[in-house]
Amino acid sequence: MGEWQFRAVRGATQVDHDDRDEVLEASAELVAEVLYRNKLSSDDVISMLFTATPDLTSEFPAYAARKMGLTDVPLLCATEIAVPGAMPRVLRLDGARGDPSCPGPTCGTCTCAARRPCATDLPR
Repeated sequence: MGEWQFRAVRGATQVDHDDRDEVLEASAELVAEVLYRNKLSSDDVISMLFTATPDLTSEFPAYAARKMGLTDVPLLCATEIAVPGAMPRVLRLDGARGDPSCPGPTCGTCTCAARRPCATDLPR
């Protein structure tokens, strides 16, 4: 068996409203898409950090992952800093995985959930 390396996976999505059901649905879609695109099961995931823009307060995004069965994975939620002009109502996921076969630190993929295409909110 090869040496295990830590790799990152990440994704983001945007919701239309700060509504509990919408946040949970979008978070679940995001987790599912990140797992699918990276060919991961919950056993492959070391941890997940969820962030939400300050305008999203109706529910913890990590609760959606728990409801999906990620019960043995450490999950954490945080609020992003309020940067003027940043894209509103955004949920982000940054996950860590262990992988003995991934050839380098760039094996992770940025995933934009199907809800709408991701637009960057970073200055160019």
